[in-house]
Amino acid sequence: MAAVSFTLGAALLGGSALVAPSVPALEKVLAYECGFEPFEDARSRFDVRFYLVALLFIIFDLEVAFLFPLVGTPTGVAGTWFAVGFLGVLTGGFVYEWSRGALQWS
Repeated sequence: MAAVSFTLGAALLGGSALVAPSVPALEKVLAYECGFEPFEDARSRFDVRFYLVALLFIIFDLEVAFLFPLVGTPTGVAGTWFAVGFLGVLTGGFVYEWSRGALQWS
């Protein structure tokens, strides 16, 4: 199985290298993919709202990732209370984000 996997991977990589067009351009080989040079130092300060939005994303991402195994599985009373408690913690984080104004971008 390892030999088949290695051979298939090598064939796919080799085939794409042969078939795909290779047209290097100056914009493609720059350090930044956005197409323009940076205006200031990369270590500049960010607004705290960027971090709050990132926390909000993590809250919803974790909610989906941890609740997915509970869907369609008989967990019993203990599993149900675990899910309710977990959703309570996530809801508390969401309320905190809302109270800090992370959902209002102005």
